Amino acid sequence: MLKKRILVIDDDASILKLVSNVLTEEGFAVITASCGEEGIKKVHRSKPNLVILDLRLPDMDGFQICQTLKKDKIVSNIPIIMLTVKSTKSSTVAGLEMGADDYIVKPFNQEELVARVKTVLRRAGGEEEVEEILKYGDMRLNLDKHAVSIKDKQIDLTPMEFNLLHILVKKKGHVLNRNFLLETVWGYEYFGTTRTVDVHIGRLREKLASLGEKIETVEGVGYRLIDEGKD
Repeated sequence: MLKKRILVIDDDASILKLVSNVLTEEGFAVITASCGEEGIKKVHRSKPNLVILDLRLPDMDGFQICQTLKKDKIVSNIPIIMLTVKSTKSSTVAGLEMGADDYIVKPFNQEELVARVKTVLRRAGGEEEVEEILKYGDMRLNLDKHAVSIKDKQIDLTPMEFNLLHILVKKKGHVLNRNFLLETVWGYEYFGTTRTVDVHIGRLREKLASLGEKIETVEGVGYRLIDEGKD
């Protein structure tokens, strides 16, 4: 099965590297461009399944690029996610009116990025919306609704607690260091300390009751969710 191709257009090398690594790990083929002119050429050359487009580029802004692509009948059907530090309602509306399919504001966490990409690709492919459920023992994580239940009883988690639990379940059995969790869940530009992770792990353990005991502390490193098939 061919991998879905994603073109990322951003002049920030660190963002290109981060997004490329995250999406490659998720099984996508990632192409990058560092300016608008290069990005437009690669859209025509590679015909990606999705474009992630930074709003502010050195040679032209993202609005202009989005408008150019959407007016071109050859590539107008390719979905676009705008990536920007601007979070005002007017800039969001402007991007959507020019044809963008979604909007992600920097700083973002990796789980949000992956979820948005998968949702836009599903819509673009005309696929029926199917709720994505992650299972761990008696626990169910509904990734679309950000809802958690244990034996059909809903567990009230904050957005950060949900994202933290999601990455623990997704990588169950693996030791995840605190810095990795901080960057993945809170975002690459978050300036808090790893103590933030410890506090949220404590809250998760409390809310998950007996299942919370499955979250192990690996001294001096971080945390691991026991693989239920190996405990």
